[in-house]
Amino acid sequence: MFLDLGSIAPALEQRDRGIWFARRQAKVSYPAFGNAAYLTLEERSFWFRHRNRCIISFVRRFPPDGVFLDIGGGNGFVAKGLAAAGFACAMVEPGLDGALAAHAHGVDPVICAGLEDLQFSTASISAAGMFDVLEHIEDEAAALEIVHALLRPGGRLFLTVPAYQFLFSVDDTMAGHFRRYTISSLGRALERTGFRVEFSTYFFAPLPPIVLLLRTAPSKLGLRRGADSGRDAAEHIPSGVAARLMDKLLAFELERIEAGRPIPFGGSCLSVASKA
Repeated sequence: MFLDLGSIAPALEQRDRGIWFARRQAKVSYPAFGNAAYLTLEERSFWFRHRNRCIISFVRRFPPDGVFLDIGGGNGFVAKGLAAAGFACAMVEPGLDGALAAHAHGVDPVICAGLEDLQFSTASISAAGMFDVLEHIEDEAAALEIVHALLRPGGRLFLTVPAYQFLFSVDDTMAGHFRRYTISSLGRALERTGFRVEFSTYFFAPLPPIVLLLRTAPSKLGLRRGADSGRDAAEHIPSGVAARLMDKLLAFELERIEAGRPIPFGGSCLSVASKA
């Protein structure tokens, strides 16, 4: 199974085997070196590993009838995971560093383009994912309308987004986030743009109190400023008792998600919606 980019996206240019470029490179609300920073963390981070497991569980439950398009795929961590799970996956990433990293790690094809610059044929994609992407887009409705047009009738969109606006912190600002979500607010955004939500859940249930204590409260008190790679690594890669406890809690959470039982609380939202 493959994506015939030459026929569905004639505006793209193939400049290397397996990697395509839009003629225009739009600005994105994402740190300039964000992909490079996460490249060293993803394989070791409990957060990235657990998110991948939950995403793959959802895609297995609602399998695509064709190639899965990972929109805003960063360094290709999700796309690699989906491919390893047996799903044909193409990736879109506007940042050159991320696109090249994904290509180097075997993701094929990779499209270096912003969502608004893809210019795919209407109704040409069977499934798409936006994993921690929508919060980076100021005009969420316009982005969702573009994806809706890309999808075939009945095609599905899979999303993850950060949860709860009250947790917004300087870390969100530095990451280029415009907002955080609830299941309800995400559902309304999807329904307004022609999607029908099939299943939604929170996940990362242990994280809201930790985020509130370590990020939100210090931000509001002016005690947390700027990027700190050492601090970020420590938060993503806990050790000792904290690591073991987190692994147990998240394993239990994954069991619930795999059984189709929604989780009522968590640091992120996960939804799948079909094109109505």
